[in-house]
Amino acid sequence: MERYEEIEKSLKKKYRSSIWCRFTSGINEYQLVKEGDKIAVCISGGKDSMLMAKLFQELKKHNKFEFELVFLVMDPGYNPINREMIKNNLKLLNIEATVFESQIFDSVADIEKSPCYLCARMRRGHLYHHAKELGCNKIALGHHYDDVIETILMGMLYGGQIQTMMPKLKSSNFENMELIRPMYLIREEAIISWKLHNDLQFIQCACRFTENCMISDNEGGASKRQEMKTLLKKFRQTSPYIESNIFKSVENVNLNTIISYKQDGVKHHFLDRFND
Repeated sequence: MERYEEIEKSLKKKYRSSIWCRFTSGINEYQLVKEGDKIAVCISGGKDSMLMAKLFQELKKHNKFEFELVFLVMDPGYNPINREMIKNNLKLLNIEATVFESQIFDSVADIEKSPCYLCARMRRGHLYHHAKELGCNKIALGHHYDDVIETILMGMLYGGQIQTMMPKLKSSNFENMELIRPMYLIREEAIISWKLHNDLQFIQCACRFTENCMISDNEGGASKRQEMKTLLKKFRQTSPYIESNIFKSVENVNLNTIISYKQDGVKHHFLDRFND
């Protein structure tokens, strides 16, 4: 049996419940894949996007309707070691990908304020543009369950707002394009377990700030997201339900108990309807 076949088998057997079923549940619950779609599966080289690519390969084998996949890798300026690691992992996992280059890392290297935010926005723009050139109507990113709850916490603690990372979005800059997050219900611990079980190594971010860090699983760095991971770890020691409650909180918003909220850029205050 080829190595990639063993890795695929682990998704069907050992990780069927924790990864595969959560992947298909997210796709079905949020209606992420539809007949006639052409989806650019965006691979950064990290564990999340590489796993997402394998899951989409498996989904394609069992699809109930026709859709197309394009596996897309953008090189925003990786050093040779990281680029080679991505190429080797694509070969190991039996993924044929379209690779294109940009110089985003050079563009944000000297930015002092929010370089990671700017880098993410620029990378997404390049992915949309290239995917559209290839005839795709959707791009798929590898954000997972833990990313969602970390985003909710960061918004509350540092942004003074309640918002979440949506399972799908319509692009405001690229007509008829959507962003989907099919890993939305998969826990990061399951992804790490899958990686370790199959003895796989992936790059992390590999930008100018972290390119010397070759270990994934997001263990390094002093970012706000890492701070949220540490906080959630403490919460987990108090109660195993806190993380799922944070996730569910944005599904159970009671507008009758909200002081104000925004919809389509318009702010609504409870006093506006208090005397109705």
